Amino acid sequence: MSLSDLLFLLENGVMAVWKKVIRREDWEKKLNDVRIRKEDMNKLVMNFLVTEGYVDAAEKFRIESGAEQIDLATITDRMAVKKAVQCGNVEDAIEKVNDLNPEILDTNPQLFFHLQQQRLIELIRNGKVEEALEFAQEELAPRGEENQSFLAELERTVALLAFEDVSNCPVRDLLDISLRLKTANEVNAAILTSQSHEKDPKLQNLLKMLMWAQDQLDEKAAYPHINDLSTAMLEDPPI
Repeated sequence: MSLSDLLFLLENGVMAVWKKVIRREDWEKKLNDVRIRKEDMNKLVMNFLVTEGYVDAAEKFRIESGAEQIDLATITDRMAVKKAVQCGNVEDAIEKVNDLNPEILDTNPQLFFHLQQQRLIELIRNGKVEEALEFAQEELAPRGEENQSFLAELERTVALLAFEDVSNCPVRDLLDISLRLKTANEVNAAILTSQSHEKDPKLQNLLKMLMWAQDQLDEKAAYPHINDLSTAMLEDPPI
């Protein structure tokens, strides 16, 4: 056996055996010793409900928890914009965004382009070919001349018009409902930012940190994991 083979075994075999093993009862005791204030938990829950737009749940939770007053109207308006995009009513969504804050689209050309692109896609989806061509030429072409990435996206979108059967079109993904959802989430994030809120719920980031921390600790110890975030049940590690 060569020295390199020996080093490989030491690193991947023997070192694995030398990992510290933490028993379930010891791990659970460490977790139970952690103290989290109820106020912090309430803020975390409220942040999730507000960011995700659960108006009724947020108001009910505010009353039950005694949390600070929230502006329900801003949540309702933001969700109306998001729903309009999800339903393909892009023109209505743009009007609603401008009613909320005209600077959102004025200061975010990429977002405005994506909304206009989605509007073009809806025209094509509904078979309004002439209107789609006119809209692309008057509204989107000038923006494509100013930005090469916009031009490339515009060319892909207009390519939909070249196919009678879009199911076999190489850019058929543009007609997928998932693009509506992506654009709706982009608008939602921009509105949240304009209102000095985080774009994503803090809970989501905490869960990402949890999985990252477990991956880091895996290198040093064998301990009970949370593998399924939906249940948060501890599972014993393979020894």
